Amino acid sequence: MDVIGAGYGRTGTLSMQAALKRLGFDPCHHMAEVITNPRQMPLWQEALAQDPVDVRRVFEGYRATVDFPGCVFWRELMEAWPEAKVVLTVRDPHRWYESTQRTIFSENRPRPQGDDPEAVAFHRFLTEELLPRVMDVGSDRLLSEMDEREAVETFNRHIEEVKATVPAERLLVFQVSEGWEPLCEFLDVPVPDEEFPRINEAAGFQELTRQLLAERQRALAAAHDPS
Repeated sequence: MDVIGAGYGRTGTLSMQAALKRLGFDPCHHMAEVITNPRQMPLWQEALAQDPVDVRRVFEGYRATVDFPGCVFWRELMEAWPEAKVVLTVRDPHRWYESTQRTIFSENRPRPQGDDPEAVAFHRFLTEELLPRVMDVGSDRLLSEMDEREAVETFNRHIEEVKATVPAERLLVFQVSEGWEPLCEFLDVPVPDEEFPRINEAAGFQELTRQLLAERQRALAAAHDPS
């Protein structure tokens, strides 16, 4: 692990994943990986059963991680990979909250469907095992259930905790609108001769999630195909 993304989801993490992969930090973990890669569920179940969470069980082999769920375990990741650098993606907290309500925290977001045992098990894993742990921020309510005031306070507190804990030489506080230069300087890699990835998945979040779930089904079918 070379790069630990400590920023919450909806801070440009999909653009960040694309940028890190372009810079050679590939594979890069993201919540999308939990959905599309069937091997992730048992790995997370094993990791979450440990105290503290066994992040190496999940993240071994990845060059970087961004987004949920990895951003919640940034302390454990720092301990497991003490040489890794930390990138804290940030954005205006109120715009962040508005974005979450349209996407990852929306009641209308797509979910695994059908009576297929695997789909049922995956939905249960997400709703009863992974997301309650990820969204538990030490409050009476999960992050995904908070109103704007409480969610924004939690968002800002997370940023301040990361900034207060991570040594300055190991931390970059970054907005994806800043582009390649500060990120490449921090990671000591050349600046690519192309535009920084701008993946605004908010508008097409429903379709993106459906595509990820369909990709999961294809991966499962391929794994079960005896040929």
